[in-house]
Order: sequence, then C-alpha cells, then structure tokens
Amino acid sequence: MNTHSDPAKTVRPRIRDKRQAILDAALTVFAAGGVNGVPMPALAEQAQVGTGTIYRYFSSKEALVNELFREQKRATSLRLYSGLDQTLPPRELFAIVWQRMADFSRSDPDAYMFMELQDHRPYLDEDSRALEKKVLKPIVERYRQLQAEGVFRSDVRPEVLMSMVWGAFVNLIRAERDGHLSLQQSDIDAAFNACWSLCTG
Repeated sequence: MNTHSDPAKTVRPRIRDKRQAILDAALTVFAAGGVNGVPMPALAEQAQVGTGTIYRYFSSKEALVNELFREQKRATSLRLYSGLDQTLPPRELFAIVWQRMADFSRSDPDAYMFMELQDHRPYLDEDSRALEKKVLKPIVERYRQLQAEGVFRSDVRPEVLMSMVWGAFVNLIRAERDGHLSLQQSDIDAAFNACWSLCTG
C-alpha cells in the first residue's frame, strides 16, 4: 500500500472568506503585472483557490477588476482625506494630504500601484467611473474655492491644476520605484513646496 501523498492531489488550506482572498490576491498580482498581463490561473494560484472558484464570485476578470477598483478607491479616499481639520490654513491642509500620499505609497505599495494603474482605463465600468467622479468632485471644488479666495492661481482651471499636482506626485514616486533616485523626507517636503508654489502662482 502506497502511503505517500500525491503532490498533485494536495488539499489546499481552507479559506474562510474566499471572495476577499481573491480580491487580496488580485491586488497583489495586478499591482505587479498589470491587469492585462495576469492570467486568471496565476491569480487563482496567488489566492490559493481553483480558477473555477474565481468565477463563482466574479463573472469575469473585468467584474473582478471593477470590484477591486471600487474597494480600493473608497479605502484610498478615506486614507487621504478623512478626519482633516478644515479650520487649518490651506497650506497646512495641503501639506497633510501630500504627506498622507507619500506615506500611502510606502506603507501600501500594492494598493498605490494598483490605483495608479487603473485610472481612466477603458475596462472600468459605469459604476467605477461614477465613484471616481464622486471622489474627485469635492477635491476639485476645494481647488475652485481656494481660487475664489485668492489662495490658488486662477489662470488654470481647477481640474487642470489638480491633475498637475497629482501628476507631479505620481512621477516622483515612479522615479524612485524605477531606481532613478532615492527619496528622503527632505525631498518629499521640497516637492510639496514646489507644488504649493505651482498652485499659488
């Protein structure tokens, strides 16, 4: 009698919440390889489930990506903007959010890279795009308010100004990730000062 176990029949460990395990695995593999670059079997292996199991929870890769996007968009919005003291001077509030962005990119790089990958991609569905607009709307309104108060320059539309600030931050972090530089806190602070000057003209 053969008492040796067959590696091909090794039983996977039981996972209490398979749906969340799939989402967590998707965050890891999509952040590393992009959405289009990751086949479902690789995602299933990361999640320690069968490929068929994924389709019991998500009808397609697109459905999974959109669910993950919405989950992470809400979490990121809370991480960056919750609990802000609106009575603080605008520059101080701007600095707090900037530092939160920097901390986010370091403490949760998979989530940061995933959100950077997903913005404005064609596979985002109507619900995901609506959520993105909902999250961005108060930020744009805040830029517009600061323009009306004479704090921010008014010769650039608030949507454009906000995009310029976000673009500067994203490229700064990407340069470090690609090995072109190593950011110190003084660099983060200097970049904040430069972007504040960009906004205030």
